Amino acid sequence: MSWKPRNALSHLVNEFEEIVIAGLLGLMTVITFANVVARYLFHSGITWGLEATTYLFAWLVLFGVSYAVKISAHLGVDALVNLFRPRIQKTVALIAVAACLLFTGLLLYGGWEYWSKFYFKLSFREVEDIPFLHWLQGLFGLVEEGEARHENLPRYIPYAILPIGMGLLFLRFLEVGWRIWKGEQRMIIASHEVMEDEIEDFEEDLEAHPDIPGIDDRGGR
Repeated sequence: MSWKPRNALSHLVNEFEEIVIAGLLGLMTVITFANVVARYLFHSGITWGLEATTYLFAWLVLFGVSYAVKISAHLGVDALVNLFRPRIQKTVALIAVAACLLFTGLLLYGGWEYWSKFYFKLSFREVEDIPFLHWLQGLFGLVEEGEARHENLPRYIPYAILPIGMGLLFLRFLEVGWRIWKGEQRMIIASHEVMEDEIEDFEEDLEAHPDIPGIDDRGGR
């Protein structure tokens, strides 16, 4: 990875993002596995399982796409850019960042407009099958005189990933643009830089552990 935490706060944010991504994937796995077991062993099923995994997958993708920008995990084609001089490469990269910010800004605006409609005007609209537990509604102040306001999960909760995910993506492109401007990164997707970092890490491992089996003195197998 080309991106590394620079301080305790960056490390904490990075750990939080990875935990959220792992948690979303883990929840999808558990729900799907439980649904399969219930169906084939007990001839039953979790009625809200499919809908829940669909929303969790949406959260995983839209949350993960911004994290992938940060660690340069997206695919990039740099064959043409590498033909230019460094100064032109920087200019092209900044233009590309501006285009990404414009596109992401439009998605952020559209995501906010869509989500806010359900939050402010259509808050009564609920998902099809996912129940909204009484005690959870109590935590959010949705219980009045002992009566829960919703039977199922309101749609504005799973739909919140639209503005959140696009907001995070916009922030990541801003960070990339700042690193390119400061000369810390050449392109949005630093494919060659990632490869160089991996090679450096591998060489450091070799120096620290020269007795690694399967590697001779010339670095071959």
